[in-house]
Amino acid sequence: MASNPPLPPAQSRDHASRAAVAETLRRIERLDPLVNAFTDVTAERANRAAEALDAGRATGPLAGVPFAVKNLFDIAGLPTRAGSRINRDRAPAERDSPLISRLEAAGAILVGALNMGEYAYDFTGENVHDGHCHNPHALDHMAGGSSSGAGAAVAAGLVPLALGSDTNGSIRVPAAFCGVFGLKPTFGRLSRAASFPFVTSLDHLGPFARSVRLLAGAYDAMQGPDADDPTCTARLPEPSVAQLDDGPGSLRIAVAGGYFATGGDADAYRAVAAVAAALGASRTIDIPEAARARAAAYLITASEGAALHLDRLRSRPADFDPAVRDRLIAGAMMPASWVNRAHRFRRWYGERFAELFKDVDIILAPSTPCRAPKLGQTTLVFGGQELPLRPNIGVYTQPISFAGLPVAAVPVFLDGGLPLGVQVIGAPWREDSVLRIAAFLEREGVAAAPIAALG
Repeated sequence: MASNPPLPPAQSRDHASRAAVAETLRRIERLDPLVNAFTDVTAERANRAAEALDAGRATGPLAGVPFAVKNLFDIAGLPTRAGSRINRDRAPAERDSPLISRLEAAGAILVGALNMGEYAYDFTGENVHDGHCHNPHALDHMAGGSSSGAGAAVAAGLVPLALGSDTNGSIRVPAAFCGVFGLKPTFGRLSRAASFPFVTSLDHLGPFARSVRLLAGAYDAMQGPDADDPTCTARLPEPSVAQLDDGPGSLRIAVAGGYFATGGDADAYRAVAAVAAALGASRTIDIPEAARARAAAYLITASEGAALHLDRLRSRPADFDPAVRDRLIAGAMMPASWVNRAHRFRRWYGERFAELFKDVDIILAPSTPCRAPKLGQTTLVFGGQELPLRPNIGVYTQPISFAGLPVAAVPVFLDGGLPLGVQVIGAPWREDSVLRIAAFLEREGVAAAPIAALG
């Protein structure tokens, strides 16, 4: 692993945007064949944006920062693939996702679209249509999904910033497997307009980055109400960058026990212990009914995902990845009464978290039960049992996104092996708190996102 130099502040770039874009495009051309993170490279658009910055026609706090987005975000002029074969037949998008527009308004430069699991129903990063995404730290291992290309592109040093989505763990899993920082905001915090949905009740969009300061800067730039997303109309921006140096301060921190401390590899818990020790957190709490929350999340995911794709399942079943198609078909046959009960339970579960956050501000938990498995691996051992790998990588992430809580995913490297991830979980709308903790862990050297040594 190579060292990861900090991103220079925008003010010091001295009109070097064209050079930065040129270097980014060269690196993508040279290294992406190894990683397979990109599905589209928007070189002409990137060069135009860089010229505008260098000519002084554009500026902003992210001036000259290259970024790429999971290919479920609408990019004007490109069909929105969502990792599928079927969507390639769609007409090109007429406008950009508002999150892309907001990053560009802050001076960031879009350089392309990224590989992902088909229709975001994936934790592995294996895609039968666009090819599997490879983990930059070990190319024969999974990048994690479904935001595989986002995690891999940042870890490989192809871009310092990327956008992904997270329904059941699709930011936190690739962040853990690839060893980068990620943020799953509070449900409803960032606009989901002009992105291809998976499960409207559970979908979140958020950033990946090699540093917490860049992660927070991107998040701040993307905040704000959006009338085109009914879930994103009530919250005004709450800047977080200014609070990154505050450290843990008086934040009350606890480690999730019970469900979140059993079944996985010992190293997953060692990573949490290292983070807890750095924060001086010795308290353990139990999150009630986490296993049932995961089951309820599955019911809602399968049912809503199936409803979205029902016409495609009827007309073009052979064009799906069979592993995705079969789960969607099963979801289509699910009784509505089960799904209604899952939604009622979700409200109860959120109330239990509200009670927990009266006594704590931050909860720590593992992101995944293991390090990145090898590509092609189909099972994992959890709780002494051999289980199907694809659905069970998200065993620790699903109960958290089910409650819509903000999470900073922090990467931890132990013993020189592949990275592990720790979830820094906050109360609703407290992204500032989870980012403060992530920044402290980065300063202390406990969490880090080095660029993988690909050459």
